[in-house]
Amino acid sequence: MATRSPTSYVTRSSSLPERLTRVAHLFARLPGVGEKTAQRFALFLATADEEVAHDLGTELAVLRDHVRPCDRCGNIGEIAEGAQPGEPVCCAICRDERRDKALLCVVARVQDLLAIERSGVMRGKYFVLGRLLSPLDGISAEDLPLEQLKRIVTDAEAPVNEVLVATPPSVDGEATALLVAREMAALGARVTRIASGVPHGGDLEFADQVTLGRAIEGRKSFG
Repeated sequence: MATRSPTSYVTRSSSLPERLTRVAHLFARLPGVGEKTAQRFALFLATADEEVAHDLGTELAVLRDHVRPCDRCGNIGEIAEGAQPGEPVCCAICRDERRDKALLCVVARVQDLLAIERSGVMRGKYFVLGRLLSPLDGISAEDLPLEQLKRIVTDAEAPVNEVLVATPPSVDGEATALLVAREMAALGARVTRIASGVPHGGDLEFADQVTLGRAIEGRKSFG
């Protein structure tokens, strides 16, 4: 018997108004949001204070017009007021002159960057790969922004002395770390890897601050 997608199932079985069901479907497309949670979000917005729904709708409508990845590191940055179309976006971390430009922390996702920032230990700059090396998913070395990473590391105005690889301690994370280490070592940069303390197969996003802090402080040479 053919299986039905979650979306078609909700459409046929739900007693909610069609417009509310469409909102629930949109929520269900968010990562980690299931059918019941999506319906709960939609019902809350339909029945709670009108100001909540209006404010959320207004902010979502203009979000992509004001926020996009930093052109240098891949972190989320805000487009400056009055910026011209195509003008580079620079995040708050890249603009922070108090940061150690000689230390560059390479992470897989923005969520990992934010998790490390919460530890309060990392005072260098970041570079977000956006994905991990994963042959099973069709992601090869050519799909990673390694050339951009190389340009940052070899920038004559702000040379990087240490590249800290902080990809997750999973199979794909370790494969990516080895690739980055090989490419960076060829440029003469010192390569380090986050130390043990982060559970194997776990995501940095869900690690506690103490664990992440110890992992950063206990980094070792790698590659």
